[in-house]
Amino acid sequence: MFSWFKRIESVSGPTLKVDIHSHLLPGLDDGVKTFDESLNIIRHFKELGYSALVTTPHIMEDLYRNTPSTINKKLTELKSQLLINNIDFKVEAAAEYYLDEALMKYLHTNERLLTIKGNYLLFETNFVNEPFNLNEFIFLALTKGYKLILAHPERYLYLYNNIKKAEDLINRGVLFQVNMSSLTGYYSKEAQSTAYKLIDRGWVHWLGSDCHHIKHAELIRTAQKNKYFQKAINLPLLNNSLQ
Repeated sequence: MFSWFKRIESVSGPTLKVDIHSHLLPGLDDGVKTFDESLNIIRHFKELGYSALVTTPHIMEDLYRNTPSTINKKLTELKSQLLINNIDFKVEAAAEYYLDEALMKYLHTNERLLTIKGNYLLFETNFVNEPFNLNEFIFLALTKGYKLILAHPERYLYLYNNIKKAEDLINRGVLFQVNMSSLTGYYSKEAQSTAYKLIDRGWVHWLGSDCHHIKHAELIRTAQKNKYFQKAINLPLLNNSLQ
C-alpha cells in the first residue's frame, strides 16, 4: 500500500506508547474518510514507537450523532483491516463528548457512555465561552463514577491567560489532555502559550494527538523536538498506564 510519508527516524529518550485522542474511524465525524487513511496514520504512530491508541469520534447532538453501537461497528471493521494488512497494533474506541444537553441527559438517565479504560470520559466544550453548566456537569459525572478528561484545554478562549480557572477545574477533579500539535503553534500562539503554562505548572495528565488526518500525525514528530514536549513527557502522564 502506498505510504504518504517518509520513513521516520527513531525517537530517543522517553516516549509515549498510547495515544488517547484521535478521529480514525472513517465517515463518523470530521476525521479520516477512508480505511486507507486510517492505516497510513496508524503506521505512522507505529514508526514513532506507539503500540496502541484509543480513537475517539465526536458525539455531538447537533452535528455528529454517533452512538456506542455505530462506533463499535466501525471499530470492528478497522480491526479487520489491520489484520488483513498485517499491522500489529492495538486499537480501541471511546468518544469525545461535546458538553451539550444530550450529554447531560445521558448522565441523568444513566445511559452507557463510551469511555477509555479505567472509566475515563473524554469531553470538550464550547471553544469561546465557558459553558454555564460546566461545574454542574463535572459534579454529576464524577458522582456517576466517571474520571473526566478535558480535551485540549489550551484551545479554549475562556482559559487563555486564566490560570485561576484552569486551577479551579483541576481542583474539581478534571484531568487535562493537551494536544501535541499545540506545542508547535499549529492552532495559534495563544494556544501554544497556554499549553506551555499548563506544562510549567504540571497540570497536564495526558498528551494526545487529536489526529484527524495525516498532517496531524506528521506534527507529532515536530512536537517531539520541542523542549516543552520533553518537559511534558517527564511529568507523571497517564498515557502509558493504558498498555
